[in-house]
Amino acid sequence: MTGDHRFRTLNKPCVLLIAIAGIERFVFKGVASNLVIYLTDVMGMSSSSAVRTVNNWSGFTSMLPLLVAPLVDSYWNRHSTILTSSFLYLGLLALTSTALNKTNSSSSSSSSSLYWSLYLISLGMGGYNPSLQAFGADQLDTDEELPMTKNENKPDKKSMFFQWWYFGICTGSLLGVSIMPNVQDSVGWGFGFAMPAMAMVVSMIMFSCGNRFYSYSHDRGNDARSLEKIIQSVKCSISKFVHSKTDEKLSLVELELEDKPFCTKQENETECLTNQKSNESNHLVKITKVVIGLLPIWTTLLMFAVIFQQPATFFIKQGITMKRNIGDSYKIPPATLQSAITISIILLMPFYDTIFIPFTRLILRNEKGITTMQRIAIGMFLSVIAMIFAAMVEMKRLEVSNGESMSETLSIFWLLPQYILLGISDIFTVVGMQEFFYSAVPEGMRTMGIALYTSVFGVGSFLSALLVYLVEHFTTSSDGKGNWFSDDMKEARLDKYYWLLAGTSALSLVVFMVLCSFQKTNH
Repeated sequence: MTGDHRFRTLNKPCVLLIAIAGIERFVFKGVASNLVIYLTDVMGMSSSSAVRTVNNWSGFTSMLPLLVAPLVDSYWNRHSTILTSSFLYLGLLALTSTALNKTNSSSSSSSSSLYWSLYLISLGMGGYNPSLQAFGADQLDTDEELPMTKNENKPDKKSMFFQWWYFGICTGSLLGVSIMPNVQDSVGWGFGFAMPAMAMVVSMIMFSCGNRFYSYSHDRGNDARSLEKIIQSVKCSISKFVHSKTDEKLSLVELELEDKPFCTKQENETECLTNQKSNESNHLVKITKVVIGLLPIWTTLLMFAVIFQQPATFFIKQGITMKRNIGDSYKIPPATLQSAITISIILLMPFYDTIFIPFTRLILRNEKGITTMQRIAIGMFLSVIAMIFAAMVEMKRLEVSNGESMSETLSIFWLLPQYILLGISDIFTVVGMQEFFYSAVPEGMRTMGIALYTSVFGVGSFLSALLVYLVEHFTTSSDGKGNWFSDDMKEARLDKYYWLLAGTSALSLVVFMVLCSFQKTNH
């Protein structure tokens, strides 16, 4: 009841954009959740090659916002970027065509068309996701903008937006991972890719229908051309270093993180230089904190992003070998178990505000309950526990499958706990990351803040692909067999890989906590 009341406090544009974000997640998950099966069963790739392909595609998709976001913040606007990116997202039509024409095309041409369509979707997502989320956050009143002030209601409402935003995309993800794998397995891959394409068209229509409700006051970052100012600031610094003190009377340009005008030649030069000297060190300190302060935290989150890739890759390969029958005819598509992640999020997220936060307020005697960094740390810890459980289940699966009774197999429902644990960890870490990166950058760089958040998963995807390559290389015997990712799941040792992920993630968590303590001490 409390969660429903809080949701109603969001204005109409926020609610509409949350719904559109949910549709986008349905579209993306409808393609990505079962892609590894499409690559192995239809395109004929090996398990390790398919996983690397999915990881590289996910990484490229998540990294593109870092390139697009500075242009959106500096020269474009979020509304136009969303519309333009939506059309690029319709590379889904090309993917549908590839699936329909697979039987009539050569292997090389099919592979080329597949990669072309997938990366066209990536280009669309590169501008769509960060712009849509930042545009949604901009719909809140200007007096509720982050960074946080002494008024406790302001950060709470912004935090509530990000929480319900994640709730919305999880609802879309649930539909994507529960409906589309069944459609793709039972009806066919052509229709299975066509449905997400049609859903994307619907979202474009919905977005256009909301034009009269949207607030565009922040869309240009108060007309702050962040990238241009950074370049001008660098030029200014070089100029001051090269020229002598007699040249100090020239007009100087520096990066403004606050809404203050640049000094012009018509202004009083003495007053201009005085203001510059008083503000220059403060501004440079702010810039340094934004850049240097975020990188260590960003790095420690990469292993969480690696774990984030497992449900759509190796967890599915595990599920294929397990008992999946319900009744005499229906077999559960392994990709649908990803719905356990989103179901756990949808069911448990309302309890975060109604039960968990009041409980932590009572225990910690803190009005906010837990901080954003504590929220991220709890999620990272739960992801480590999930990988430990996954390793133990895989050991049990190998024990059963390699037993004397060749017909005996482990039920696929043994995988549910690791999915659920990852879902609970997402409630803490992913929502915390969104709020942290959005609030940690200046107002004119908010799209960049969201891009920094998505880039964690981009680099994490590349890191996951690299780990798969290295593990496969170092565990393959001289005769080319015996690696941890063998296509024969009776010989594969995914349990060892999961233990490796659990250990490295635990180490990242320790470093993360040390960094948070260090920052708190300095503050």
